[in-house]
Amino acid sequence: MYVCLCVGATNQTVSDAVASGASTSREVAAVCGAGGDCGRCRRTLRAIIAASKQSEPEPELDAVAAR
Repeated sequence: MYVCLCVGATNQTVSDAVASGASTSREVAAVCGAGGDCGRCRRTLRAIIAASKQSEPEPELDAVAAR
C-alpha cells in the first residue's frame, strides 16, 4: 500500500527504513523520503514506527527470561 504519494513510498519501504534504524518520522524521511514533502503521511509513518516497536521483544525481558 502506498503510504507517501509525494515520493511513491510504500508501507514496505517505510518498514525497511524503520528496520534499518529510523525511529522518527524525520529519520524515515531522511532514509527514504516519505514524510519529507507535504507531511500528510507523517501520522501513518508514526503508526508504522510504533507498530514496529511493539513487535520487537524487550531486551531486558529476554535477559530475565533466559535466567
